[in-house]
Amino acid sequence: MNHDNSRNLFDLARKYIPGGVNSPVRAFKSVGGDPLFFKAGEGAWLTDSDDNRYIDYVGAWGPLILGHRNEKVIAALTEQLEKGLGYGASTEGEVEIAQKICELVPSIEQVRLVTSGTEATMSAIRLARGFTKRDKVVKFEGCYHGHVDGLLVKAGSGALTLGEPDSLGVPKAYTKLTHVLSYNDIDGVKEFFAEHGDEIACIIVEPVAGNMNFVAPVPGFLETLREVCSKHGAVLIFDEVMTGFRVGLGGAQGVYGVTPDLTTLGKVIGGGLPVGAFGGRKDIMQHIAPSGAVYQAGTLSGSPLAVAAGLAMLNSISEPGFYDKLGSQAEKLVTGLKERAAAANVPFTTNQLGGMFGLFFSGESQVSHFEQVMACNAEHFRTFFHAMLDNGVYLAPSSFEAGFISAAHGDTEIATTLDAAERAFAAIAT
Repeated sequence: MNHDNSRNLFDLARKYIPGGVNSPVRAFKSVGGDPLFFKAGEGAWLTDSDDNRYIDYVGAWGPLILGHRNEKVIAALTEQLEKGLGYGASTEGEVEIAQKICELVPSIEQVRLVTSGTEATMSAIRLARGFTKRDKVVKFEGCYHGHVDGLLVKAGSGALTLGEPDSLGVPKAYTKLTHVLSYNDIDGVKEFFAEHGDEIACIIVEPVAGNMNFVAPVPGFLETLREVCSKHGAVLIFDEVMTGFRVGLGGAQGVYGVTPDLTTLGKVIGGGLPVGAFGGRKDIMQHIAPSGAVYQAGTLSGSPLAVAAGLAMLNSISEPGFYDKLGSQAEKLVTGLKERAAAANVPFTTNQLGGMFGLFFSGESQVSHFEQVMACNAEHFRTFFHAMLDNGVYLAPSSFEAGFISAAHGDTEIATTLDAAERAFAAIAT
């Protein structure tokens, strides 16, 4: 494939943009080479600036669960564009989407819209601290909750990709209040809370980790978090910015039947536009200004465009059978990948739930802990990534990112992907 235009754009971008990208996860630092520049998307496909086409498994990092340029989302945006971009005041759409979110996620009794996932997690933690009158926070190794100062400790996603799980510019005093435990370590959680539980304002966790690749909770892990928070008066926050409406209509909490006190959302609820939200128990949410003394505000919160796109998205995924079909296609994909890896004698396994999946170049049958993720063969992933790219399949350019499938990925796209994977695994085996 010819990538001359992408290469030229990247050279120009580096003159004006740090590193040539506006988010580190877009860089190809961990896989080598230069990032692609895209100009169009349609259904399950992306077109780059050199007119190469790819089957897309990034989906704008999750929100495009209906695929690119879904007609219902585009129609909703077009209708709103004719009315205006924004008003700096409340709209009926904000009420409608808040009501929809509360209906779909029963643990959310009230919700506040913001403009990014980082803003959602930052605000939820501030609220938990204000509610409990405590300062300390518990997070888990490999879980990324946005670029919040106090949470950039052993983080996942782009921080892992860059080899810098901790960021410069974050005062040590900020992170002293953050305690990092091992994801899926039930005994470790119990032991920590037995000693420090009454000092903890909240636990924040990705109920399914999507920022150290895709790692599901082991049986009893989420239940243990619920138990220790209830016992010690801490707030349980599920960061479902990625998993919300991705793994199921009620999010990961609906799949696993564990109820958090607060939930953070993003991605899908904006239909591909910048958006975030946090919500939960009414007695906690009432502490947010103007009802309470925990301050949070945002000029573009509840953007009419994001709300319109999000409502169209949420209404579409609420249709009967949507997640059955989405999960079936994702399962077909990962099953086919494992079959082709086995045929090539390449150590490989997968995780999958709903429209999310993870690919691991590991000889272990199941990857469920951070240490297992870090032990995966990074060189095999690099070879696989570039071979797939050369064969018209776009995956996240990092072995620490989850993959996403959309409703637009039909049997033809799955079959084409598996054909490409067969060649990619062969390249690893040689």
